[in-house]
Amino acid sequence: MKSAYIYVKVSTDEQMRQGYSLIEQEERLLQHCKINNIEISGIFREDYSAKDFNRPEWKKLVRIIKKDKSRPQKQILFIKWDRFSRNIQYAYQMMGFLKNLNIEAMAIDQPIDFNIPESIVMPAVYLSIPEAENSRRGKNTSDGLRRARKLGRWPSKAPIGYQNVTSPDGKKIIVPKQPEANHIKWSFEQMVTGYYSISKLNKIACLNGFDCKRNNFWQLMHNPIYCGFVTLSATKDEEKQLIEGIHEPLISKELFYKVQELIASRRRLRGNFKDIKLIYPLRGFLTCPFCSRKLSASTS
Repeated sequence: MKSAYIYVKVSTDEQMRQGYSLIEQEERLLQHCKINNIEISGIFREDYSAKDFNRPEWKKLVRIIKKDKSRPQKQILFIKWDRFSRNIQYAYQMMGFLKNLNIEAMAIDQPIDFNIPESIVMPAVYLSIPEAENSRRGKNTSDGLRRARKLGRWPSKAPIGYQNVTSPDGKKIIVPKQPEANHIKWSFEQMVTGYYSISKLNKIACLNGFDCKRNNFWQLMHNPIYCGFVTLSATKDEEKQLIEGIHEPLISKELFYKVQELIASRRRLRGNFKDIKLIYPLRGFLTCPFCSRKLSASTS
């Protein structure tokens, strides 16, 4: 008797958009095994995207296969090849990996006889259409996000200090979120005084109750969205642009640009390694009398 693993998969967006059902796929695969007298070694149900093989249930299935040192000949059965993968390159790599483990991947609705040499091209035929659909869907999404930004809207997840809401006319907008918005405004006002570095100001803000990691704090201090702009990234046809946003700014444009000038001036003052070496010729030669490490030097 032949044996096989049953693999059923659907991504969340496919479930909502087209009504794919894990139960329906599983019933058809079970019926196929019953008719063809195939013993079922396990059933794996996946609710994850097929863009690559970094999927929880698939990795679990591979671990189980690798643990079986006897390497019996088995199959992994699924409905169609787009349930296996939506990327031709990854699909052929995985098929080669499974072949070394004496495992054959097979779609019951799109069967392929791999004993015929010419049949190796058939998965590419079945996989090319889903991959093209993924590429088109991704391009349509990115084009829609770009159009929204050109209109001054922020279509993505709200940055720190804002929250996503739906306006009365049904459009997605961002509005200030307290108390984070006040913390960000306070941080810009303190930064422009020149008394603090970004890292020092981040520590003080955290002590005041602003939960923001160092990298995120550095990014928000450079983000023009807080003064009312929406950033439109550069493409091969368009340069990077700042679009006047429809959201409420947390700070004035004058304050934002003063902070950017201050940060840029401090970066110039620090200089590069060659400049520091000329200013401090004993850097790396003096030794600490307590820990015996070499002493460094820097501008302040």
